[in-house]
Amino acid sequence: MHEVFTVVHVRAENYRTKTLILDRSLSAQPGQFVMAWLPGVDEKPLSIAAEAPLALTVVSVGPFSEALHGLGLGASVWVRGPLGHGFTLPDDPLGKRILLVGGGYGVAPLLFLARRARAVGCTVDVCIGARTSADVLLAASFSAVGAMLRITTEDGSAGSQGMVTQAVDEALRAERPYAVYACGPIGMLGAVEHQCKRYGLPHQLSWEAHMRCGMGLCGACEVHGRSAEGWLACHDGPVDRG
Repeated sequence: MHEVFTVVHVRAENYRTKTLILDRSLSAQPGQFVMAWLPGVDEKPLSIAAEAPLALTVVSVGPFSEALHGLGLGASVWVRGPLGHGFTLPDDPLGKRILLVGGGYGVAPLLFLARRARAVGCTVDVCIGARTSADVLLAASFSAVGAMLRITTEDGSAGSQGMVTQAVDEALRAERPYAVYACGPIGMLGAVEHQCKRYGLPHQLSWEAHMRCGMGLCGACEVHGRSAEGWLACHDGPVDRG
């Protein structure tokens, strides 16, 4: 069932990304998602950027996200969720070091995780990968919560030039984390998974897939190779623990 939320603040994150801050909280775990609906437009999955109040970080990639970007203060958004399985922090988090890895707009749900982790005493390192400096997302927000930040861009216009996996290697060599958490494109996640297995590290990866129903009924979001039975990002994930 959808609940109606009201937009109370809109924050520009970069040239194609806005965060919609809504009027109420939603009890959720980092890594979970909601289905957001605009009547007469569409319904799409969105990662949860914060829970209190509920915040949704939206990248303009098509008609639905452009419609969300066009909402002003006082506009309504219909929300269904939270859905899916999110990230889990260590049972005894105080003093544990964790590494977060985000590529592109996969960075957004990791800020929620970073805030939750810092609140319970984790040390947080973050690696962010983007195409250019203009595409870097939420770097200042991660620094504000006390995370140590490494940035890579493909063109070298911010941070180090290269892919985010290079920053991950640097972080893993500098100090072994308790666990690695990642969200981003499938190719990046596969590379990070390989790195974690090479170092023998626990890891939790949030897999992106095209979702329609959000409840495991339609099968549209199957991520091939995660399970012999067919692993659905909305029902079995989006977070897979390795």
